[in-house]
Amino acid sequence: MALRQVETSSISKLEILSNQGGKKISLLGGTEAPGPRLSTLLYYESIRQDTVKAEVIFDDTGGAVDDKSTIEGLPLIGTEQVNLTFEDNKENKIKLQLYVNKVTPITQDTRKIRVKLDLVSEEYILNEETRLNTRFDGRISDHVTKILKSLKTKKKLDIESSSNNFNFIGNNRKPYYTLNWLSRSAISEKDAQKGSSAGFFFFETSDGFKFKSIDGLFAQEKKKSFIYNETMGEVPSGYDGKILSQQIDNNINVQQKFQMGAYSTRLVVFDPFNCVYEVINQSADDTKSGARLAGKDLPKFNSKFKSDFTRTTYMLTDKGTLPTGNSQQQVSKSTEQNFETQQILNQSIRRYNQIFSAVQTITIPGDFSLHAGDAIFVDSPELNPQKDDKINREYGGLYIIADLCHYISQKETYTKLNLVRDSFGRKGNHTTNIQP
Repeated sequence: MALRQVETSSISKLEILSNQGGKKISLLGGTEAPGPRLSTLLYYESIRQDTVKAEVIFDDTGGAVDDKSTIEGLPLIGTEQVNLTFEDNKENKIKLQLYVNKVTPITQDTRKIRVKLDLVSEEYILNEETRLNTRFDGRISDHVTKILKSLKTKKKLDIESSSNNFNFIGNNRKPYYTLNWLSRSAISEKDAQKGSSAGFFFFETSDGFKFKSIDGLFAQEKKKSFIYNETMGEVPSGYDGKILSQQIDNNINVQQKFQMGAYSTRLVVFDPFNCVYEVINQSADDTKSGARLAGKDLPKFNSKFKSDFTRTTYMLTDKGTLPTGNSQQQVSKSTEQNFETQQILNQSIRRYNQIFSAVQTITIPGDFSLHAGDAIFVDSPELNPQKDDKINREYGGLYIIADLCHYISQKETYTKLNLVRDSFGRKGNHTTNIQP
């Protein structure tokens, strides 16, 4: 592994703007000058997280702001704007405007104080003072765009289209709560078959806000390929980089997966308009042809434990709720379903419980081109006594980046990734763009 691959990245800007008086200070002070000096920067993205986050740890010797420490001189209490720009050694740059969410003094003596700052995006804080009180009619993906605009965000919006409509009233809920609530009710217009799959993720990366379906994440083209082996030297042909450390986990706790209905469910739905109820048993095997799988197949369990269902959900048919149009049109639509229970509810439950079935945690040299939600191809050698570098075909293949952390210190930079997928078996290869 070449030294250049793990050497520290370049942080060109890390400055804090005071909430009062127009004062600002850089945390990139020199080794001799008084004031704050950066120790460590950690940057986080996750498909399970509404905001990007960063942790900044710095040592302050005082004297840089009105002959006081940074905490006292600015003063540093929370909501301060932080301008942050950093770049890896492949010229992939991340530029952010974040805000201080929490200030934590870690250690202190008579010579210096070590401080940790928790940074979040502007919208994450604005969410606490914003409420939705209007009516929303139409497609769920259109609601997502409208809600994000209510936060007055200027960031790029990457919103995948949903195929289904859902009408509702904001009821004074917060935007992020509503976005995550809607995510469970959406069906991908492009990558999922209605009745077979449902479920989206709302999250933020340094590129902006994302609203992506589970199936859309698995259907995307891989961004890069990585391999873990013990061979020193250059990266093998066809791969973009080598994995420094790898931990593979079959994350299936059978009892818990069955309890949550990951693979077989029963839906009991009652229609109050005609007092008719319907019982629907459905399994993941019944619907996998209408979903996107990252691997070759879903896990195969002992036939002794095969059941028609392991979880039952109950629901009233959502008919006549907030139909659109004038009075006459609303009356004519009074028997139409607003929330399509039979097409969404249990399909969403199963997909959310399947996506974290196979997990890998890998560490690679710092790579700022990667983001949460990206698809990458991962290979590692098969464990065998011959040591012939055969590829592991059970755990190799396409994965989604669920969580990402860039670690930057004064000496080195690493990127740590939590990778997930819904199925097992290597499908495709590392040199071509995979369409599962």
